[in-house]
Amino acid sequence: MPFSVATWNINSVRLRMPIVERLLIEQAPDVLCLQETKVPDELFPEKAFRKLGYEHIAFHGQKGYHGVATVARRPIEVVEKRRFCEIDDSRHLSVTVRAGGKAILLHNFYVPAGGDEPDPEINRKFRHKLDFVAEMNAIRAEHDEVSGSILVGDLNIAPLEHDVWSHKQLLKVVSHTPVETESFEAMRRAGNWVDLMRLNVPQEQKLYTWWSYRAQDWEASDRGRRLDHVWSSPNLVTNFAGYEILRPARGWERPSDHVPVIARFDLE
Repeated sequence: MPFSVATWNINSVRLRMPIVERLLIEQAPDVLCLQETKVPDELFPEKAFRKLGYEHIAFHGQKGYHGVATVARRPIEVVEKRRFCEIDDSRHLSVTVRAGGKAILLHNFYVPAGGDEPDPEINRKFRHKLDFVAEMNAIRAEHDEVSGSILVGDLNIAPLEHDVWSHKQLLKVVSHTPVETESFEAMRRAGNWVDLMRLNVPQEQKLYTWWSYRAQDWEASDRGRRLDHVWSSPNLVTNFAGYEILRPARGWERPSDHVPVIARFDLE
């Protein structure tokens, strides 16, 4: 079986633990990276994960907001819980995991959403988002013959024209403004990261991982955005075996507004 990594903004792991359990039972990824866990470390539901065979757990949380966690069926080792913009938000966690004879450095990110007004002069949340992405330039796709890097998470930016339901209508909407998309793609290239979700998918094809709670019928309107991403170092591209956006999860009971993305690699 290939090595698999799932990423999912769960919007409160304790509230939505039943659908997390469903994902792990039905899809059984080797590693699951969660964002927006909204739980302090001492209250993280470790027992529920261990019961399903996910014995290896790392988390970086806080009460009520943000938070990231990485759980795995194989050993992981925490590398870093990086602080961005001199703010003590829980938005990053990196671990190492072994697969296919390689030590994989796996980054789990939750980039700030940025608020509603795309003007950094009047919206401090948007300023924070831009500064956060700028600091991500320091996160490089480290690799050599015996190692590689994977970066996943809710990066809260839909960079390409067909990563949103309407490029024209969303150019002034936070998550798809030019200042965000240009800095985002520049940051990805600076780190030498490969956007695996677009690797073999034409840029003209729509790709979404998020549908707003505000839509009366999210499936019928299908006004989505690709806010969740999977990147890798160049040396893992030949091992990339494809991915799945688990769209049906948006219709599960008490769903997140994001759906899981599961990437697979030919690494035992």
